[in-house]
Amino acid sequence: MKTHQIAVIPGDGVGPEVVAQGVRVLRAAAERFGFGLDLHEYPHGTEHWLAREEILPDEVFERIGAADAILLGAIGDPRAPVGLIERGIIGRLRWDLDLYVNLRPIKLLDARYCPLKGKGPAEVDMVIVRENTEDVYVQKPVFQNQGSVDEIASQPMVYSYAGTERIIRYAFEVARRRPRRHLTLIDKANAVRAQDLYTRVFAAVGAEYPDVERAHLYVDAACMRMIESPESIDTAVTTNLFGDIVTDLGAMLQGGMGVAASANLAPGRAGLFESVHGSFPQAAGRNVANPLATINACAMMLEFLDEGAAAAAVETAVATLLTGGQIRSLEVGEHATDEIGSLVVEQLLGTVADPAAPE
Repeated sequence: MKTHQIAVIPGDGVGPEVVAQGVRVLRAAAERFGFGLDLHEYPHGTEHWLAREEILPDEVFERIGAADAILLGAIGDPRAPVGLIERGIIGRLRWDLDLYVNLRPIKLLDARYCPLKGKGPAEVDMVIVRENTEDVYVQKPVFQNQGSVDEIASQPMVYSYAGTERIIRYAFEVARRRPRRHLTLIDKANAVRAQDLYTRVFAAVGAEYPDVERAHLYVDAACMRMIESPESIDTAVTTNLFGDIVTDLGAMLQGGMGVAASANLAPGRAGLFESVHGSFPQAAGRNVANPLATINACAMMLEFLDEGAAAAAVETAVATLLTGGQIRSLEVGEHATDEIGSLVVEQLLGTVADPAAPE
């Protein structure tokens, strides 16, 4: 029996609660499909930093990076300086492990959850491939004359040919595996001329993929297109900053941040899987957070671990509960966190009653 080594970082706020439900689903999938899980939990987050004055020690980072996959809860707490823990954990894992792909599926399962009139699952089904290790996020800010009326703050956008080429090539491979074989480049090269690098590399790499249809949208037009006609975008590739923005817009099209999941990937590295919502510290310990985003991230993890049947089963279980009405709403507090976890586990293991069956 194959056993997967999984590093688990529950994180801050509601992170431990939603991660616990994701772990329950992983264990249920392992039980049903006959593989093993060796889970190692790490307490690193704001509470750990407050108690130990350390964020992610090198030896811990090495152990986490040696795992087959990483499950990460939400990171962030108002008791820590803004960005300190986030950059020290999620930033370091992404950048130091060189997880250059941030993969964000945007898939609507039930039209009830889409805020767009007349749009349903057939219209909202896209994948955004976001570059994850370059751009403004990884550059240091510079403040001149800080605190005065003459202050100037700067933080540059920096792109390399190597970083641009590899993310665009990865996106073409993703697009080639999807039925429509269509890839859209999202940039702002008309105003941010440094992004002309993306435009040129997209054309050069695209010549190697004649079977993939290409399109090009500036980021403002892409946002409008996602609202007006989301069906026009199938697979898209974009920069780190713009990817952060358009994927959160996409999350609202599929039902909100409570169902949105992402993967941080690089060939030959451990994959990092997470929900994309915040830590919601005011709800911590109340058992009200929606764990579906984390559960969906676990499905992505299973696919990454070559447990395709288990991944599909988790996805089907979530879809069945949403479309069948057992999950009545995605709003916070409509269902208890562990209630949703139980519903998914029961559906996955086939122990939930069919509501349409005669008594």
